[in-house]
Amino acid sequence: MRLESDAESLTCDYCGTLVFPEKTDDGVRVLGAPTEEMCPKCAMGLVDAAFSGVRILYCTRCRGMLIGMEVFAALVQTLRYGQEGGVAPKAPDRRELDQRLNCPHCHQAMDTHFYAGPGNVILSDCERCSLNWLDHGKLLRIAHAPDALREEA
Repeated sequence: MRLESDAESLTCDYCGTLVFPEKTDDGVRVLGAPTEEMCPKCAMGLVDAAFSGVRILYCTRCRGMLIGMEVFAALVQTLRYGQEGGVAPKAPDRRELDQRLNCPHCHQAMDTHFYAGPGNVILSDCERCSLNWLDHGKLLRIAHAPDALREEA
């Protein structure tokens, strides 16, 4: 099986059949074996995966997601478009601001901060590599959170 770039499927080299792996309970399609890039929380190899048609790296242990900044906003918009209503944001755990994660790509310290948009979440990012790290469930909290822009739609 061959993993195509920017695809949510694998292709059989013998017959050309497309295989779409089952989605996990959080909507992620795991597409491959662990990569050389390690989870900043678990130190386990991240795997190629797809979420709502967008390629990401995913940790099968903690279920965190490494998402390129260039596709992050579009992914949130895609998830919002298909949802009705919002969810009540819960208060973030301020202790998360003290966590120090290293970027899986460049191995330098990531910046940990409150996300500037809705969802009331704390995330980590690496400006050098243009990557965001979101712990399990945070992407959906952002996408489903009520905010002024969503109310106008």
